[in-house]
Amino acid sequence: MTVIAVLDFTFKPETLAEALPVVHEVLQVTRAFAGCQSVDVMVDQADAAHLVVVERWESLEADEAYRTFRAGPGAPTALAPFLAGAPVLTKGVLDPAV
Repeated sequence: MTVIAVLDFTFKPETLAEALPVVHEVLQVTRAFAGCQSVDVMVDQADAAHLVVVERWESLEADEAYRTFRAGPGAPTALAPFLAGAPVLTKGVLDPAV
């Protein structure tokens, strides 16, 4: 069952130039994580400091393993100084019946 995770990030505008290379490094690790099918980044046209990251995972187990990794040894602490607030995570499964 495919899992979609959507992370909504707002960065401090004055730190965006410094933040984007860090985001790139963090997402390289995400893309290489077992079970990750894809990661796409949307930049808000009205606010370049607002990014939405869309991750596609092959299973609930793969997504949970990744969240456990990010909550522990893989915590992306380098992003913290650039964030304007806590990221918001929304997860769900694709429902072909809808």
